[in-house]
Amino acid sequence: MAEEDLELVDAEAREGMQKSLDGLHHELSKVRTGRANPILLEGLQVEYYGASTPIKQLATISAPEPRLLTIQPFDTTAINEIERSILKADIGLTPSNDGKIVRVPIPELTEERRKDMVKQLKKIGEEHKVGVRSARRDAIAMLKDLQKDKTISEDDAKKAQKKTQAMTDEFVAEIDKAMEIKEEEILQI
Repeated sequence: MAEEDLELVDAEAREGMQKSLDGLHHELSKVRTGRANPILLEGLQVEYYGASTPIKQLATISAPEPRLLTIQPFDTTAINEIERSILKADIGLTPSNDGKIVRVPIPELTEERRKDMVKQLKKIGEEHKVGVRSARRDAIAMLKDLQKDKTISEDDAKKAQKKTQAMTDEFVAEIDKAMEIKEEEILQI
């Protein structure tokens, strides 16, 4: 019984930490690095016949060149709304259209803008580290409850806490590594 409880605590902690790491990777994919990436526009909502619709449902987004995104709407009547949504999103992109395709040039990032993005990136990384630490705190609280209920011994609780701390360190290191890679991408000219 005690072994199952320890495995459950371990699994829950790992799941919580993994969610934080996955969330970080998802957020990092949205951070602009100076290269065209369709993910930059994926979360965009477009007013289409009175309904707020994800751009992915209205058009195909591609990056034919390193500094250009193209948006090919399934319905060309949506072109002006797509363009308006990109401008309204205030992400520093200026679209243009030729009646069939919306072209979004990705401007070169200035040194100052790159440094601001790195600061923003560090803030994102710290938020996700807090998520990992929160999962650790919850796991340790569960272990203390199990120990208080006499389900596990003090030695088992200490071993499990050490294991949880090692897991936390592992996830924090993965977050640091992902942040380092993204920072290099942003600072690369």
